[in-house]
Formats: sequence, structure tokens, C-alpha cells
Amino acid sequence: MCCPVGNTQLSSPRRLAVAIDLGTTTIAASLLDTTTGGRLAMAGSLNPQRLYGADVISRLDAAHASADNRRNMATLVNGALADLVEKLLGEAGATPDDLTRIAIAGNPAMEHLLLGLPVESLAFPPYRPLFTAGRTISTREMGWDVALPAFIFPLPGGFVGGDLVAFLYGAGEDVGHSTQHAARLYLDLGTNGELALQVGEKIVATSAAAGPAFEGGNLACGMAALAGAIHRVLITGDRLELSVIGGDTPSGICGSGVIEAITGLLQAGVIDPSGRLLTPAEIPSNLANRVEVVAGQFVFVLYRDARTTVYLSQEDIRQVQLAKGAIRAGMEVLCERAGIRCAAIRDVVLTGSFGAELSPLCLKNLGIFTENMVKVASFVREGALRGVERALASPDGFDRVARLAENIRVIPLSGTPAFEKHFLDQMNFPSQHYS
Repeated sequence: MCCPVGNTQLSSPRRLAVAIDLGTTTIAASLLDTTTGGRLAMAGSLNPQRLYGADVISRLDAAHASADNRRNMATLVNGALADLVEKLLGEAGATPDDLTRIAIAGNPAMEHLLLGLPVESLAFPPYRPLFTAGRTISTREMGWDVALPAFIFPLPGGFVGGDLVAFLYGAGEDVGHSTQHAARLYLDLGTNGELALQVGEKIVATSAAAGPAFEGGNLACGMAALAGAIHRVLITGDRLELSVIGGDTPSGICGSGVIEAITGLLQAGVIDPSGRLLTPAEIPSNLANRVEVVAGQFVFVLYRDARTTVYLSQEDIRQVQLAKGAIRAGMEVLCERAGIRCAAIRDVVLTGSFGAELSPLCLKNLGIFTENMVKVASFVREGALRGVERALASPDGFDRVARLAENIRVIPLSGTPAFEKHFLDQMNFPSQHYS
């Protein structure tokens, strides 16, 4: 006797999985059909741990200062992840019974705080995570209402984390197994800036404390790349053109908008190479009318209406300088350790929570990229998340991730003379002609 078609469908749950990129500022999650590898739904949110600070160091300090803080941060972020999973299932018309597993990648601090682990080994020298190999834990142990196996990505060492491993894994099969000796740079521009340089089969990686500026954090009018954020800024002569995520009235500015605004103001002569925002009297164009004094410092007004003013402050510019100096110095150190010059890099893969494809030319004008890097750079949206998805969709994905992580040699930067020298050298913006 044949069973009704409808009953057959009900008795065959879908084999779904959830991929999560646990960022310091934002969390991205997606629902996958593991049979086809297709993405069924996507969701994101701000990391609720921002209540304890915008950057990694602030949160580690808070977790070290109080066990209650540490427990609260774990509760907050696990609650946010559980909510995202529920949202994804709702969008796809699925149920928890359809889920088979979850995989989560984050930097070492985020993974420690997710699991409620002590952070002293990360917060103080020699800055080592409590675990390096990937691990599987039940979501029930993490405080969720459902019990699912959750794979936590491996941590190669220092502040080089599972998010970089996921980014590299998602970039292609040849990462860590290339027989070619052409140098390829992987760059994840976020609050915890992570870089990896592959030369042949060797991979060296490091983390540069860029701070939250590239993701819009700790800026006067900064925000994540969400609806209402200015994410594109074009300055042509005296004209200013803004693009806003969602197309609504601007309520702030995210990382890509900040970078484009600064590079545009550098080209227009409103900011000098030292990073100083010029006074109105020093600016020959009508852009001078947008420079005002707010809270005792000069600011450049990007948008104003009766209710909202969005501006870039002198302190914002300094924060970007510090971030770009740290990233570029980290690149220089990796090249030195690999025995090559930055000019020898033949491929650059860039990712980050910008909300828009970031122009490599902007990064050159900011002083992060060399002229050569502009020609060989490509931008990958959701680089870490795509790597987590790829691992979930492959039967031996987690084994491949483990082998990749073991092949990464971590180069610490903190307190090293080479990094400090390059950092000081790279603080100023380029003074050459902008193209």
C-alpha cells in the first residue's frame, strides 16, 4: 500500500545547517541546504557584547575584571545567535528538527567569550588561546534551548582566529597546497584586522589591532553597515554625493563610507597628509563651508537636516590613521618574514564588513595598498561566512579546515621593533598625486 505523498514529505526532514561569522562588531549567519550547498536564508545583527566595549581589548579587559561580565557576555552573544537561527528557520519555513549542525568562526577573543572561557591567556603575554584545534560542543552547553552539534573553528594562535581560517578556506582549494610560488595576500579589514600571506605552500599570518574604525565603530557618527548608513561618498569638485544603505535618510556612516570620505577629502585638499583637517580659511573651495567646530574640534559635515547631522571629526580621521598604519605595518612584517617585498605580491583578496565593495584605489590613496596591489586586488563579500558554509557543505570540510589551520604560522606583532618601525613610517597618508 502506497503512502500519501504529503505524509512522505512530512516524515523526511530537510538536512539543513547554519553557518555563523561571529564578528566583534557584527554577526552574520546563513541557513544552508547541506545536500545542495545552496543558501536558503541570510540574517545578521550587531554583536550585543558591544555593551562591554567596541573592540577586542575592551571586552577582554571587562571579562578579566569580572567573572560576571564574562558570563554575561557569553549569555548575550549566545542569545543573539539563537535568535538569528530562529529567524533563519522562519524565513525558510523550516523547523529546528531540520537542522543537523552549526558551525561558528570568530577571532580568538570572540570564540573564548562565546564559550564563557577565561580570557587571561589572551589578555596578557604571550597572548595564547586556550585551544587551537577546532572543537565540537552541544549548543545546549552554550545555553541554547535546542541541542545541536556546533563546530567551533580552530584558532591558529595569538589573535589569528577561526574567522581568518574560514576566510582562507572559502577562498579556494589551493590555499596552503599551491605548488606555485606567486605571493597572495589575504586581508580581512575589521575590528581585529587579520592578514595572511601565502607563498607556495607556506602561509604566514598575523593580527593587527586596527580597532573598530573600519567597521564604523568608535567614530562620532559611526555605525555598522546597516540600513541608514552612508556607505559611499563621492567628492567631485565642490559637490558631495552620498549613497545610503536602504536608500533612506542618513543616520550615520559605516566603514566603507568613512574610507571613501577620507580619501575624497585628501584628494580635495581638505585633509593634509599628516591627517589634519584644515580650517575653513585654509580650504580654497566651497567645501570650506562644511568644516565646523563641534565639541572643540573641527569636523566635516557630510549631511544635515532638521533632525540629523552626520559628520567626520578630526578624531575620526586619527582613528582611521591608526588602523591603516597597523594594517600596513602588519603587511610589511609578513612580507619580511616571507622573504619578499610587497611589490612581489601577485594577488590580493580583501574582505570585511563594509556593506559595499570597497575600491582598491581608495585603499591605495589611504596608504594601505601599494600601486601594484590596486591592479591585483579583488573584494569578496562575506569572506569568513562563505568559508564556514563551504566547510558545512563538504563531507570532509572540517578535516580540511583543521589541516589548513595547522599549516598557518602565526607571526606576533606586539612589541616587535620591526612592527613599531613600520607603524610609525605608515602613520601619515600618502602625499603623492591621487588618481
